[in-house]
Amino acid sequence: MSNLSELLPTGGGQNAVDFVASGTLSSGQTVALKTDGTVEAVSASANPSVVGSAVVFDTSTTSYIASAFDSNLNKVVIAYRDENNSNYGTAIVGTVSGTTISFGSAVVFNASDAREIGITFDSNENKIVIVYRDNGNSGYGTAIVGTVSGTSISFGSEVVFESAITLRCTAVFDTVNNKVLIAYRDFGNSNYGTAIVGTVSGTSISFGSAVVFAAGNTNDISMAFDSNVSKVVVAYRDDSNSLYGTAIVATVSGTSVSFGTAAIFDSSAVEQNTIAFDSTANKVVIAYRAIGASSYGTAVVGTVSGTSISFGSTVVFNSVDTYFLSSIYSITSNKIVISYGQYGAPRNGYSIEGTISGTSISFLDPVIFISGTTFYISSVLDSNSNVVSIAVGSNGTESKSVIFQPPSSNYADFIGITAGAISDTATGAVNVYGGINEAQTGLTIGSDYYVQNDGSISTTASAVKIGQAISATTINMMDLT
Repeated sequence: MSNLSELLPTGGGQNAVDFVASGTLSSGQTVALKTDGTVEAVSASANPSVVGSAVVFDTSTTSYIASAFDSNLNKVVIAYRDENNSNYGTAIVGTVSGTTISFGSAVVFNASDAREIGITFDSNENKIVIVYRDNGNSGYGTAIVGTVSGTSISFGSEVVFESAITLRCTAVFDTVNNKVLIAYRDFGNSNYGTAIVGTVSGTSISFGSAVVFAAGNTNDISMAFDSNVSKVVVAYRDDSNSLYGTAIVATVSGTSVSFGTAAIFDSSAVEQNTIAFDSTANKVVIAYRAIGASSYGTAVVGTVSGTSISFGSTVVFNSVDTYFLSSIYSITSNKIVISYGQYGAPRNGYSIEGTISGTSISFLDPVIFISGTTFYISSVLDSNSNVVSIAVGSNGTESKSVIFQPPSSNYADFIGITAGAISDTATGAVNVYGGINEAQTGLTIGSDYYVQNDGSISTTASAVKIGQAISATTINMMDLT
């Protein structure tokens, strides 16, 4: 008896509808229906980026800005040093609507001189954790737990995690072990890179013992949680090794943390490291100012394996002196978004998107998110609205926040697959649901196939199922859900 594919008619498939192409389409291309009735290729960047208007969150000079997203209440929290209010540590809650953000009233969390501020959100306890150097208390490393309510935030009592001057404080939340990991430069211990695990309970936080991860002068520390392997990646500048860019993998266990072997990601001088985890590619991206290479904006892809990390080649994304970098991963565009300022003209704030492929990363053109000189940039993903909230400090002027909506895919508007190539503005056949498309290659018979946000077809489940492969080149486009 013949198999099903031998019984089906050939010549482009069945249940084909003629459409006018918007752009040149290849044979077997997934396409989306546009509002004018034409079809275009499914693409991760089909919908262009949008930048909202800048909104003032503080009318004076601010510094040491850090941002986090409260995914329980869908609020952005910005922590900063308010230089026009005695340098007090201050926080403010933002609510995103579309491409704009509004703010409640600012709340002081440290009524002295707070510096080196870091922030994270504990999604287990639904609390904000702010870490900082408390210059009103001998520069000790201090943490405080914040609770968001409506458009405001309240705080518990301050807790010292390091009874010595701390620098470069940063924090990340381990979503597997439900712990906060804090990393910092311990001035009281030869400026060694040090980390400590914090456990939030109610409105307080307690700590395990501090652990040195870099027994040398350590600077510019940043961290990201790799949810694929349940590890934290710590990126830093090794001042005891020619200012080289270095990273190390941390494993949290209970109230302690252990580290693998450090790996160099740039064998030249770096600074202002920022790191983000791409949960689609399961890679981290470290972006930084390559002061050993004209201070250009540079990025590198890292892959964690066990307690080790390896890196691809470095990639320049901005061939101008780049500073105040901040990065996040956008789940809508499946891209890393790096926001930065630049010393070279024009001195604006920019955001640029990068796509990981293997162990490398490529970039789109940058987008200006704010005009003029920028200071202390901090970005965070609002996973509810799928936009990036970018806070920008100031030097004698207003401090502002901008909403950046990255380019997004049109795959939700998928209507079919081209039966053959179609030239731009020409009319051609598209196989729609209920039909057969015979323009594929390398399919696995019997497997279900889905449209990915970049337009590719694979067995990786997505929100848009195409159907089932009935030969290596043919998909039966029946809705199998």
